[in-house]
Order: sequence, then C-alpha cells, then structure tokens
Amino acid sequence: MKRMINMLFLSALLNSCSEDKPIINEFKTDSDPFKTNLWLDYNKEYTNFSLWSPAAQEVRLHLYQKGNGGRPLETHLFDAGQNGLWYIGLEDDLQGTYYTYQIKIDGNWLEEYPGIYAQAVGVNGKRAMVIDLNMTNPEGWAADKGPEIKHTNEAIIYELHIRDMTIHPQSGSSMPGKYLGLVEEGTHGPKGVATGIDHLSEMGITHVHLLPTYDHYSIDETKLDSAQFNWGYDPNNYNVPEGSFSSNPYKAEVRIKEFKEMVKAFHDKGIGVVLDVVYNHTGGAFENSNFNLEAPGYYYRHWEDGRPSDASACGNETASDKEMMRKFILESVSYWAKEYHLDGFRFDLMGIHDITTMNEVAKTLKKVNPNIFVYGEGWTAGDSPLLASQQALKKNITKMPQITAFSDDMRDGLKGSVFEDKSTGFVSGAVNSEESVKMGIVGCIEHPQIDYQSVNYSDAAWADEPWQSISYVSCHDNHTLYDKLKVSRTDADEKDIIQMDKLANAVVMTSQGTAFIHAGAEMLRTKNGNHNSYNLPDSINQIDWNWKVSNAKVVEYYKNLITLRKQHPAFRMTSSEELRNKLEFKKTANGLISFQIKDFANGDIWKNIYVVYNAKPQAVNYDLQGEWLIAVLGDDFFFDKNKSVKGSVEIPATSMMVVFQK
Repeated sequence: MKRMINMLFLSALLNSCSEDKPIINEFKTDSDPFKTNLWLDYNKEYTNFSLWSPAAQEVRLHLYQKGNGGRPLETHLFDAGQNGLWYIGLEDDLQGTYYTYQIKIDGNWLEEYPGIYAQAVGVNGKRAMVIDLNMTNPEGWAADKGPEIKHTNEAIIYELHIRDMTIHPQSGSSMPGKYLGLVEEGTHGPKGVATGIDHLSEMGITHVHLLPTYDHYSIDETKLDSAQFNWGYDPNNYNVPEGSFSSNPYKAEVRIKEFKEMVKAFHDKGIGVVLDVVYNHTGGAFENSNFNLEAPGYYYRHWEDGRPSDASACGNETASDKEMMRKFILESVSYWAKEYHLDGFRFDLMGIHDITTMNEVAKTLKKVNPNIFVYGEGWTAGDSPLLASQQALKKNITKMPQITAFSDDMRDGLKGSVFEDKSTGFVSGAVNSEESVKMGIVGCIEHPQIDYQSVNYSDAAWADEPWQSISYVSCHDNHTLYDKLKVSRTDADEKDIIQMDKLANAVVMTSQGTAFIHAGAEMLRTKNGNHNSYNLPDSINQIDWNWKVSNAKVVEYYKNLITLRKQHPAFRMTSSEELRNKLEFKKTANGLISFQIKDFANGDIWKNIYVVYNAKPQAVNYDLQGEWLIAVLGDDFFFDKNKSVKGSVEIPATSMMVVFQK
C-alpha cells in the first residue's frame, strides 16, 4: 500500500517542496523498542527511517540536497507506532540524500537533528545522509583484520591524538592532521627520522589508541583553516567519524572511507586500532544534544529532585542502566567493530556506566571478534545517583571478568600524584611508594607478598587476572611523564630526569598488566608544563619530531623495552594462579624492588628471570645467587649476547637490571 504526502500541508508548512516520494505505509517494526531496529534501513528500492520518542506528538523527516544550507527538498510526517516508536518508509534510491528529524513536544517543534543512530553526516554533523556503506569500503576490506590476541596484556598500547602525530611542520606528512596523514608511509622528519605510522611500526607497538575520533562538537569543520584543537571528549554523533580529520568534511562519505583506509593501513602493518569512546556524557551539549532532541530527558540521569546529575564533571551524565541507553551503547560499539573493523574500545569515565552494561559490551564485542578487548577508567569525576555497588568502578572489576581498568595505583606510585605538582613517586625519590608499584607489577591481583594497606589508593587487590589492569605512568590527561618529573623534581638535572623517565616505563614494560604508553613519551614529550591541554594550540600538543633526534638514545631505550616485552611472555602471564606461583619478590627497600620469575613462566624460553629496579640516586651492588646472563643493565640491552654475571653486580643509579637463566 502506498500513499502520497498531503501537498496542501507541505505547502503551508514550507512553501517550497519538490516532487514528493511515494511512501510505504506498511513498514514493519517490533512493538518492543528495545528489540526494534532503529538504524537506517537502506537499499536502492526504498529507505526505512525509524526512531523512538515516547514523548513526541508528531515527528517530521526533512530531506535535503546538501549537508548544510538550503531549504528542505521534501518534508514527511512519520507514522506513530506502539510504545513510542515512529517510522516511515520512502520508495526510491535515496543514496546521497541528506536528512534530519524533528520532534514536536508540548505543541512546539524542537530543533532539527540527524537522529542518534546517524551513520553518515555532513559538515559539523547537523544533517545525516542516506548512504550505501559498501561504497566506502577500501580495496581488500573484506579480508581486512587486526592482530590476534587471546588476552589483553599481549597488547602494547600507544595512545595518540590523530592531529598531534603529523601536524608539526617537520612531520614530513603531505596530509598533516588527517586520517590518511597518520598512515602515510615513507614520511621523514629532521635528520631523516621516520615519522607517522613508520615510527609506530619501528617502535614495535601492537595497538594504537585513538583519542575520540567520532564526530564531536568543538571543532568547526567549516573553518579548518583557522587554529582549532580539541581532544574530542564532547560527543555529537557517536556513530560517525570526526570530519576535521578527513580531507573533505562536507561530503559525508569521505570521512567514512578515509577512516576505514586508516584502519586498514594500520592492520597491514600488524597494528590494531582502539577507539576512545565517551558514552558517559555529552559534554557542553545537554539541553540541545541529539539525545534530548529525540527523547527529552530520557538518556540522562537525574537526582530525585529532578536536577541533572554530573558524575562526568562535564555538565551531565548518561544513564546506561536505562534500557534504551544500554541498547544504544551495545549497538553502537557493535557497529564500530563490524563496520570499521576496530580491535578495542577504551571507555572514558567507565565508572559512570553500570556493571551490567559493561559486561554486555564485552560479551557483544567478543561475538563480533574474539580478539577485541575493552578497558576504561574505573572511576567517575563526581557523584552519581547510580549506587556505587552497580558502577563499573575499578574496585568492581572482579564483577566484570572480561574488562580491564587503568591502575592509577601504579601510575602515581611510580611518579607521584597527578593532582599535586610536587608529589613524587618511586622513580623520583618518594619514600614508601614500593607497595603501590609492586601491586602494579602483579597486575593488581591478590599476591601474598604485597602489603595492600600500604598501597596509595587501594587497600585490597581489585583484579582477578593480571591482564585486567592497565600498567601505565602517563596518558593524555595531566602532565606528560617528562613534565611531571621536571615539575616535581626541580632540583634534579636533565640527566637524572631522563633516567627517572626511562625507569618509570621500564617498570611498565616488565609488569604483568597490559602495557600502555602515552604518545611521545619515548622521545621525552613535553607540553611546556601544561597539565590540561585539551583545547590548547598545536604548539603545545604536537609531536615535535626534533625530539626524536635530540633524544635518540631514549627512543632506542623504549624500543628495546618493547622488544623485550614482546619476546618474553613471562612478563605478561595470563593466569593469576601461575603468577602467584612463579613471581616472587626478593628485596623491597626504599628505592629498590626486585623479583624473580621462575620455571619458564607462560611458556617463556628463559627458565628464570630476575628483575631489579634501582630508583636510588646512586649505584647499588646487588648480590645474586648462581650464574646469570644479562639481558638489561642500566642503558644497555644485551638480549642473547650471553654476557654472564655472578655474585655481586653493580646496578647503575636510577635504572633497571634484567638477568636470566636458560
């Protein structure tokens, strides 16, 4: 059955409409909104549009020729279904047609918006576009896949912002700040050093973690010639790539195709791609967010008195425990995993989400791809109406058996509190920080040799398995590692700061959790002391490739650390039981931690491994039982050169020693 839109209604409404499309009036939906497909259903014969808006009195569909400017070509009214469902089907091939939805509430029409399930949008994400996604697939996409891993701690994650990596004028990129610029091969910086994807491949990392790369509000895509920067933690369209990283944000298909080309280029290098997702809030957009323009108030949490809650400290928090928000999150991550071949997801302020939702996220994604892993910040930034027992907090990780969380215990144990400039940690001379570091070394599991009452933030183990803990010392938030060491140890000279820096990530790379590095840490990245650069200029945020030249020895040290970890699975045991049986702490003193890993742990080719971290400002003579081969001593990596040592060995100040027995 078909019907034609009432032309008198349209004329009165818009006074300008072209020839209208035949409407399919028997569009099928499930009466249960949670089970209904709310994504655009496109083929060459017809397109089905649907949404859920229980408070709406009427819903309009506007069709446009372009993603910005101009008046609607046509406007149609949705049909009302059961339980807040609205739907309309249009006959014709609408590929390339832009559209918006508009909801009437209490007699008033709200703003037009692209729909929360939009998959393609025009400039600044104001209008969605009907698209045949198959047309955006790069050559060889059907066979594309990322690295295979069984446990999260097999990954070595490198956290970066797309613009930072190539925007410096000496990055050698022909597409600076863009998706394709990041994966452009053969780029060189000062003195011919490899940059971009070649640098990442050279370092040996296994996964890139992309700071938010879905469409966000802060960047005006119509003014990309002007100076703009933002990390992207202000979601606009959750299911569409950000347009400012594309070569043409006006054409909806371009950002999709180029994002896929970027992912494939990483996969071709053996590197997985992790997307940083921010389902927990919508930043500065609240009253007029897409969520509120579709179902006012529903997708957010509120206090009993009706006030919006703000556990994100960004003005609002979403309600993952509500059925339709949970549906949105589950279907969104599944969509990214399937359509864009992503290998992992990092959840911002994961503690705002409920445990059930996060478990469903992991379960859903594992069905898409068993190699996908999920991790997040196991905390909130403020109070939430959601009970703490239901929050996906670090302390509740044991209730989330497939989820990994960041270990702030280890982070601040190594370098000092991120909230106090002068605070120091193990590598920078703090007293009594060893137990916090030891907890990080074992991946935050229960271990009989750790005094949890002396750990900085946790009084008990919070992970069931070591891979459930992210081992790290710095990320995009707060100071870079180098800057933190400089601001907390103003008395130390440059040489000492560099030694502290190297030791901090040496601990990370030889710990049992999942290793995580902040982009540029390997070349002593600085943001000139700034601790919150989310909207600061490129001059603060960019990777200056001159650092790779001036700090070449540090870069080589980091590269060797990564090689050591990849070659020796004993540093990434997957079972807490094996870890407790095979990792034994030997000496713990102020500024000194040592441990032995024994009996070919996790199938390693080395029978026994002995690790010593000397954070003291002077060399230490350390006594060993029996004869050992040196893998690492100070700045030198020997790997399989069979340089032996026995008895007492001198470990240089602020450095690591790794010895082994075959």
